[in-house]
Amino acid sequence: MNQILFTKKKHKNNKIFKIVFYLSLFFMFFFIILYFSFDYNQIKKEKLSNILLNNFNIKNLYNNYTTVELNENQNFLIIGSISIPSINIEYPIISETTDEFLKIAPCRFYGPYPNKIGNMCLAGHNYDDNRFFSNLHKLNIGDEIKIYDNTGNVFSYYVYNKYEIKENDTSCTSQNTMGNKEITLVTCNNLNKNRLIIKAK
Repeated sequence: MNQILFTKKKHKNNKIFKIVFYLSLFFMFFFIILYFSFDYNQIKKEKLSNILLNNFNIKNLYNNYTTVELNENQNFLIIGSISIPSINIEYPIISETTDEFLKIAPCRFYGPYPNKIGNMCLAGHNYDDNRFFSNLHKLNIGDEIKIYDNTGNVFSYYVYNKYEIKENDTSCTSQNTMGNKEITLVTCNNLNKNRLIIKAK
Protein backbone atom coordinates (compact mmCIF):
# COMPACT_ATOMS: atom_id res chain seq x y z
CA MET A 1 0.00 0.00 0.00
CA ASN A 2 2.82 2.41 0.92
CA GLN A 3 4.55 1.59 -2.35
CA ILE A 4 1.40 2.48 -4.33
CA LEU A 5 1.07 5.79 -2.44
CA PHE A 6 4.76 6.53 -2.97
CA THR A 7 4.46 5.78 -6.70
CA LYS A 8 1.40 8.06 -7.00
CA LYS A 9 3.17 10.82 -5.10
CA LYS A 10 6.27 10.43 -7.28
CA HIS A 11 4.13 10.55 -10.42
CA LYS A 12 2.38 13.70 -9.15
CA ASN A 13 5.73 15.32 -8.33
CA ASN A 14 7.02 14.49 -11.82
CA LYS A 15 3.93 16.09 -13.32
CA ILE A 16 4.41 19.29 -11.27
CA PHE A 17 8.09 19.37 -12.16
CA LYS A 18 7.26 19.09 -15.88
CA ILE A 19 4.69 21.88 -15.66
CA VAL A 20 7.15 24.16 -13.82
CA PHE A 21 9.92 23.24 -16.28
CA TYR A 22 7.82 24.02 -19.36
CA LEU A 23 6.50 27.24 -17.84
CA SER A 24 10.08 28.30 -17.06
CA LEU A 25 11.11 27.54 -20.64
CA PHE A 26 8.17 29.51 -21.99
CA PHE A 27 8.96 32.59 -19.88
CA MET A 28 12.66 32.33 -20.66
CA PHE A 29 12.00 32.33 -24.42
CA PHE A 30 9.41 35.08 -24.02
CA PHE A 31 11.91 37.38 -22.25
CA ILE A 32 14.67 36.54 -24.73
CA ILE A 33 12.38 37.50 -27.63
CA LEU A 34 11.32 40.65 -25.77
CA TYR A 35 14.95 41.63 -25.15
CA PHE A 36 16.03 41.10 -28.76
CA SER A 37 12.93 42.89 -30.03
CA PHE A 38 13.77 45.93 -27.88
CA ASP A 39 17.42 45.78 -28.96
CA TYR A 40 16.42 45.51 -32.63
CA ASN A 41 14.17 48.58 -32.33
CA GLN A 42 16.97 50.55 -30.69
CA ILE A 43 19.39 49.58 -33.48
CA LYS A 44 16.80 50.72 -36.05
CA LYS A 45 16.51 54.10 -34.29
CA GLU A 46 20.30 54.41 -34.15
CA LYS A 47 20.49 53.76 -37.91
CA LEU A 48 17.81 56.38 -38.52
CA SER A 49 19.83 58.83 -36.44
CA ASN A 50 22.92 58.19 -38.58
CA ILE A 51 20.91 58.64 -41.79
CA LEU A 52 19.54 61.94 -40.50
CA LEU A 53 23.02 63.09 -39.51
CA ASN A 54 24.40 62.33 -42.98
CA ASN A 55 21.45 64.08 -44.64
CA PHE A 56 21.90 67.11 -42.42
CA ASN A 57 25.55 67.39 -43.45
CA ILE A 58 24.46 67.57 -47.08
CA LYS A 59 21.43 69.81 -46.54
CA ASN A 60 23.26 72.42 -44.49
CA LEU A 61 24.69 73.76 -47.75
CA TYR A 62 21.21 75.02 -48.61
CA ASN A 63 20.81 77.24 -45.56
CA ASN A 64 17.57 75.50 -44.61
CA TYR A 65 16.17 73.15 -41.96
CA THR A 66 15.72 69.48 -42.78
CA THR A 67 12.15 68.30 -42.25
CA VAL A 68 11.73 64.62 -41.46
CA GLU A 69 8.50 62.63 -41.53
CA LEU A 70 8.63 59.84 -38.95
CA ASN A 71 5.12 58.69 -39.78
CA GLU A 72 1.99 60.35 -41.14
CA ASN A 73 1.31 62.07 -37.81
CA GLN A 74 4.81 63.09 -36.72
CA ASN A 75 7.06 65.58 -38.48
CA PHE A 76 10.11 67.19 -36.94
CA LEU A 77 13.02 69.40 -37.90
CA ILE A 78 16.71 68.62 -37.80
CA ILE A 79 18.10 71.93 -36.56
CA GLY A 80 21.78 71.05 -36.30
CA SER A 81 24.10 68.44 -34.90
CA ILE A 82 26.19 67.85 -31.79
CA SER A 83 29.67 66.38 -31.64
CA ILE A 84 31.57 65.56 -28.45
CA PRO A 85 35.05 64.32 -29.43
CA SER A 86 36.15 63.18 -25.95
CA ILE A 87 33.33 60.62 -25.70
CA ASN A 88 33.14 59.97 -29.44
CA ILE A 89 29.52 60.88 -30.17
CA GLU A 90 27.91 62.73 -33.05
CA TYR A 91 24.17 63.09 -33.51
CA PRO A 92 21.62 65.30 -35.24
CA ILE A 93 19.60 67.61 -33.00
CA ILE A 94 15.81 67.34 -33.21
CA SER A 95 13.83 70.56 -32.83
CA GLU A 96 11.45 69.37 -30.11
CA THR A 97 11.20 66.69 -27.44
CA THR A 98 8.84 63.71 -27.39
CA ASP A 99 9.33 60.15 -26.11
CA GLU A 100 9.50 58.92 -29.70
CA PHE A 101 12.00 61.56 -30.85
CA LEU A 102 14.29 60.86 -27.86
CA LYS A 103 14.67 57.29 -29.17
CA ILE A 104 16.20 58.73 -32.37
CA ALA A 105 18.54 61.53 -31.27
CA PRO A 106 19.12 64.25 -28.67
CA CYS A 107 16.26 66.77 -28.64
CA ARG A 108 15.99 70.48 -27.90
CA PHE A 109 13.53 70.87 -25.06
CA TYR A 110 14.05 74.51 -24.09
CA GLY A 111 15.79 77.67 -25.22
CA PRO A 112 16.99 78.94 -28.59
CA TYR A 113 18.00 77.04 -31.69
CA PRO A 114 21.69 76.11 -32.13
CA ASN A 115 24.32 78.83 -31.75
CA LYS A 116 21.86 81.58 -30.87
CA ILE A 117 22.15 83.83 -27.81
CA GLY A 118 20.68 82.10 -24.76
CA ASN A 119 20.78 78.65 -23.20
CA MET A 120 19.93 75.84 -25.62
CA CYS A 121 18.87 72.84 -23.51
CA LEU A 122 19.22 69.37 -25.03
CA ALA A 123 17.89 66.11 -23.60
CA GLY A 124 19.23 62.69 -24.52
CA HIS A 125 18.65 59.14 -23.34
CA ASN A 126 21.04 57.24 -21.09
CA TYR A 127 20.93 53.56 -22.04
CA ASP A 128 24.01 52.74 -19.92
CA ASP A 129 25.97 51.88 -23.05
CA ASN A 130 27.69 54.02 -25.71
CA ARG A 131 24.57 55.51 -27.31
CA PHE A 132 23.14 59.02 -27.08
CA PHE A 133 24.02 60.72 -23.76
CA SER A 134 24.97 57.54 -21.89
CA ASN A 135 28.59 58.66 -21.45
CA LEU A 136 27.99 62.27 -20.41
CA HIS A 137 29.20 61.36 -16.93
CA LYS A 138 32.69 60.92 -18.42
CA LEU A 139 32.93 64.57 -19.45
CA ASN A 140 35.33 66.81 -17.53
CA ILE A 141 35.52 70.55 -17.02
CA GLY A 142 37.10 72.07 -20.13
CA ASP A 143 35.99 69.31 -22.55
CA GLU A 144 34.85 70.57 -25.96
CA ILE A 145 31.32 70.23 -27.34
CA LYS A 146 30.78 71.23 -30.99
CA ILE A 147 27.40 72.46 -32.17
CA TYR A 148 26.71 72.72 -35.93
CA ASP A 149 23.77 74.87 -36.97
CA ASN A 150 21.65 74.89 -40.14
CA THR A 151 23.90 77.44 -41.86
CA GLY A 152 26.90 75.12 -41.64
CA ASN A 153 28.59 77.14 -38.88
CA VAL A 154 30.21 75.28 -36.01
CA PHE A 155 30.77 76.72 -32.53
CA SER A 156 32.87 75.15 -29.81
CA TYR A 157 31.52 75.20 -26.26
CA TYR A 158 33.56 74.17 -23.26
CA VAL A 159 32.21 72.42 -20.19
CA TYR A 160 32.27 74.71 -17.15
CA ASN A 161 29.94 72.88 -14.75
CA LYS A 162 28.73 69.35 -14.10
CA TYR A 163 26.20 68.43 -11.41
CA GLU A 164 22.99 66.53 -10.64
CA ILE A 165 19.48 67.77 -9.88
CA LYS A 166 16.16 66.20 -8.92
CA GLU A 167 13.92 65.33 -11.88
CA ASN A 168 11.45 68.16 -11.14
CA ASP A 169 14.17 70.86 -10.86
CA THR A 170 14.09 73.14 -13.92
CA SER A 171 16.71 75.67 -12.80
CA CYS A 172 19.15 74.43 -15.45
CA THR A 173 16.91 75.88 -18.19
CA SER A 174 17.44 79.50 -17.08
CA GLN A 175 17.98 81.88 -20.00
CA ASN A 176 19.98 84.38 -17.93
CA THR A 177 23.23 84.04 -19.88
CA MET A 178 24.28 87.73 -19.87
CA GLY A 179 23.91 87.80 -23.67
CA ASN A 180 26.17 84.76 -24.22
CA LYS A 181 25.61 81.49 -26.06
CA GLU A 182 25.40 78.49 -23.76
CA ILE A 183 24.26 74.87 -23.92
CA THR A 184 22.88 72.57 -21.26
CA LEU A 185 22.92 68.80 -21.77
CA VAL A 186 20.54 66.72 -19.66
CA THR A 187 20.31 62.97 -19.17
CA CYS A 188 19.19 60.52 -16.49
CA ASN A 189 21.28 58.94 -13.78
CA ASN A 190 19.67 55.50 -13.81
CA LEU A 191 21.08 54.61 -10.39
CA ASN A 192 19.47 57.37 -8.33
CA LYS A 193 16.84 58.74 -10.79
CA ASN A 194 18.40 62.21 -10.69
CA ARG A 195 19.25 64.26 -13.79
CA LEU A 196 22.89 64.75 -14.82
CA ILE A 197 23.51 68.30 -16.04
CA ILE A 198 26.41 69.41 -18.24
CA LYS A 199 26.77 73.17 -18.72
CA ALA A 200 29.03 74.56 -21.45
CA LYS A 201 29.74 77.99 -22.95
